[in-house]
Amino acid sequence: MSAITQGASPPLRRFSLRFCDPQLEHAYRRETFSRTLIQGRAAILVGMLVYLLCGLLDIWHVPPEARWDVWQSRLTALMVPSLLLVVSFTAAFQRLAQWWLLAVCVAAGFGLIAIQSQVPLENTPYYYPAMVMLTFYTYNFIGLRFPYALGIDALLLATYNLVFGVLLDYPAHILFSHNVFIVSANLIGGTTGYLVERQGRQLFLREKELEEERRFHRERSLHDPLTGLPNRELLYDRLEQALVACQRNQMLQGGLFIDLDGFKQINDRLGHRMGDNLLEQVAQRLTDSVRKTDTVARIGGDEFFVLARDLDSEQDIHRLASKLLENLRLPLAGVPAPFALRASIGVCLFPYPDMSVNDIIHRADMAMYRVKTAEKDSYCLAELKPCQSGTSYRPGTA
Repeated sequence: MSAITQGASPPLRRFSLRFCDPQLEHAYRRETFSRTLIQGRAAILVGMLVYLLCGLLDIWHVPPEARWDVWQSRLTALMVPSLLLVVSFTAAFQRLAQWWLLAVCVAAGFGLIAIQSQVPLENTPYYYPAMVMLTFYTYNFIGLRFPYALGIDALLLATYNLVFGVLLDYPAHILFSHNVFIVSANLIGGTTGYLVERQGRQLFLREKELEEERRFHRERSLHDPLTGLPNRELLYDRLEQALVACQRNQMLQGGLFIDLDGFKQINDRLGHRMGDNLLEQVAQRLTDSVRKTDTVARIGGDEFFVLARDLDSEQDIHRLASKLLENLRLPLAGVPAPFALRASIGVCLFPYPDMSVNDIIHRADMAMYRVKTAEKDSYCLAELKPCQSGTSYRPGTA
């Protein structure tokens, strides 16, 4: 199993909340992008509506001669989210999603500061709460990651104090009261944003762990625990797929039933551990002898099965059977010379009329027994009925 399943799950970085594993970080961003996209679009639309609603305050709290300048600031700030709505329907948004959302918050913040700077001092209590709303907006609504939101709000807080404390020289007690509420909003919104993102990433990790565990148990249930080869259940599934494919394209397929000769003697004389080691070596040799599109399965004891897909002609199966026998005759590591290992192979070619998975395995098994009761260390083709196209496959032996 992977490191996640084994308990060595990649931790989160404490401040940035990034996964230490870059691949896991990439997977998280890929899987959460659709949610970020939907949330970002919704937040932009709502934010633009709220921005415009705040403009109603101008009727009572902005002098008539300053209203056009205030609305210029407001409409200029709204150009950024309007552009982003268009960009969100292109591939450019996915590549730089966090930066685009960041730009919306920066534009909104500087727009609010520009608007408030044109409002008489006595009317600022009606406008600075918008900075408090923007703080919660960046941390908890638009979909920005915590480090980005924290950086933006720190920048806006510094700019707010620079503009109103230095350039416009607000009275200290008024600026301090504004800071109290803006900083408090940062503490509440920032803590909430941090915890929500951390919990979301931990939940993602847990889902990955469960997915890895399910995949591990699924693979384990379909593979032989000793050799790692597909087991009988998975072999049946691959054979079903081959049956469907050959009925569609009439390509020749081959099933080879392999039984080891002399394995019981080696297992009894040298012990089960040596027997297990021998089976692992045989599995590796069989796997090395076939193509990647073929399947090597262990169906029990010292019996194996090879599914050879999409053969050009019957000669291919003869060459494959001979190759398997030749490779199995080579000395095995740790097995003394007197204990020779050989194999008997039965071959069933298909398609043929009324074929089925069980019938293919049965025919190959019967052909293998004919070899085993005769000379062994050879192969035999099962007798087949003519296929649907009218061509018959000739039985043969090595």
